[in-house]
Amino acid sequence: MLESIKQPGDLRQLSDDQLVELAAEIRDFLVRAVAVRGGHLGPNLGVVELTIALHRALDSPVDRIVWDTGHQAYVHKLLTGRQDDFANLRTLGGLSGYPSRSESPHDVIENSHASTALGYALGLAEARRAGQGDGRVVAVVGDGSLTGGVALEALNLIGHRKPDLLVILNDNGRSYAPTVGGLAGHLAPFRLHPGYETLKKGVEETLGRVPLVGEGMVEAAKRVKEGAKALVAPRVVFEDLGWQYAGPVDGHDLAALEKAIDHAKRVPGPVLLHVITQKGRGYPPAEEHEEDNLHSLGAFDPETGRALPKSGDEVGFTDVFGQALLDEARRHPELVAISAAMLGPTKLTVMQREFPERVYDVGIAEQVGVTMAAGMALQGLRPVCAIYSTFLQRAFDQVMMDVALHRLPVIFVLDRSGITGEDGSSHHGVYDVTWLREIPNLVIASPRDGNELRRALATAVAHTAGPFAIRFPRSTTPKLTVSGPVRKMKLGAWDVRTRGKDVLLLGLGKLAVTCEEATRLLKQDGISVTLADPRWVKPLDPRLGAVAGAHRLVATVEDNVLAGGFGSAVAEVLADEEVATPLLRLGIPDQFLPHGKREILLAELGLDAVGIAERVRKALHRLEP
Repeated sequence: MLESIKQPGDLRQLSDDQLVELAAEIRDFLVRAVAVRGGHLGPNLGVVELTIALHRALDSPVDRIVWDTGHQAYVHKLLTGRQDDFANLRTLGGLSGYPSRSESPHDVIENSHASTALGYALGLAEARRAGQGDGRVVAVVGDGSLTGGVALEALNLIGHRKPDLLVILNDNGRSYAPTVGGLAGHLAPFRLHPGYETLKKGVEETLGRVPLVGEGMVEAAKRVKEGAKALVAPRVVFEDLGWQYAGPVDGHDLAALEKAIDHAKRVPGPVLLHVITQKGRGYPPAEEHEEDNLHSLGAFDPETGRALPKSGDEVGFTDVFGQALLDEARRHPELVAISAAMLGPTKLTVMQREFPERVYDVGIAEQVGVTMAAGMALQGLRPVCAIYSTFLQRAFDQVMMDVALHRLPVIFVLDRSGITGEDGSSHHGVYDVTWLREIPNLVIASPRDGNELRRALATAVAHTAGPFAIRFPRSTTPKLTVSGPVRKMKLGAWDVRTRGKDVLLLGLGKLAVTCEEATRLLKQDGISVTLADPRWVKPLDPRLGAVAGAHRLVATVEDNVLAGGFGSAVAEVLADEEVATPLLRLGIPDQFLPHGKREILLAELGLDAVGIAERVRKALHRLEP
């Protein structure tokens, strides 16, 4: 059945029984495809019927469907002609794991940061109202996106502007709790009907014309209405903001969904349709997975849902951090931890199991999470904010003005720094060095391996003079044999690994390990290298200028954009100290990076050992008389 769907219009030719068969085929397809390449499984299993109903009731791409979050758009891709591309899901040059404007006219935005769809939808709807194009605007909001501050701002503004706009709240237990009960079920189809608003207005006008008692009857009717609304929350919340609320609707009942969407799209003004779905629907390993319903995972066994075994001598940086944080929490009762809907992925769950009262999940609300940490620090607690690098960008102002301005000892742990891999352009954490470096009073560490990560965290906990940031990649590090107390590090002091006279080579973070192999390659060509692991972005080692001046070339290697990055920091020191040694900066160019495996992307950018050695050789050759 799935192979017969080449475009959304094909769905309208199917019978009810065929649609049920199609939904089952889609779920089977998703499990098999994601098992090979990894990706977001649970969210997409939950929106199969919803996506089918949307594409039967709407006319994409004339009708604009905006997905928030974008990771729930796999089914949308299947139904818009991209089935064959799933063989290369999330690989370099293959199908993106998020909507992609370059892939299809059915993808409106490159949406993978949550909570933004309502703002986009408002802009699209206002453009349509201004005469720019036809069709309807529909936003599908799920996986807690409505908790984000920018989404709440858009809710408020849409209620004020009142454009024609339909929002589907995909409630799978990660957003508002589902509303149940006979009254809500009875009112939902009535409220959806296009004639409802006309009828309500007509009744109020008729009552208002009744002499003497008319106005009182209108007010009494309104009080009855408000009392009824209180029984069917969250209707109250949305209608008080100027929206029309409808639902809840069973998100796995195709007939009910189609009817609800068909009615809702005809109602003027902003309408929120509340749809209840089950994350991981139809795949028992996902349904039964208590932590996140197999939200996102790497390659796995499709029969069991279990991850495929990995190398036994490597462990993830994030796993090292989770255990190191627990160790520090045991020693420091003032230590608390905060994340934004990412307790599991950042491994704060390790600390949470032992100290549940000291771990906080603020939802998709990075800005308030950072400001909350500032308030905690003002009262003597030591907050650790564990947030993906790409998501902490959203709280830049709070990091600067609420934490650093007050010199508060908040620790920022930036997981997924550098090139993250398969999630693509919006998830690469290649900007954090640049925007963090400009913030006064902030220390920035970039450890090369798990042992250095543990030491950096211990150093951060002991540092009380201001905020402290630790960045590390989505990658692995050799397993540790932990014994005894963790040795702290001296701020700014680098670790010299080899000594030479030709090149001073500085590799940031895990790229310091890559530079060790590059050093061996250069040595084979008779080039002597002083290899130093800088450890710190800020402050830099005070010996930098003097050591750089004793070499023919300084080379910096980083997994951050070159603009304003680690190499720029080194360039500033060399310029300020009038060091004449030429500088070669290797890093991320001025472009958004595609999705693909971290190792492949690094090699494509010349940031593997072979590429680094070759660039250094060429730079030295240019210096020869």
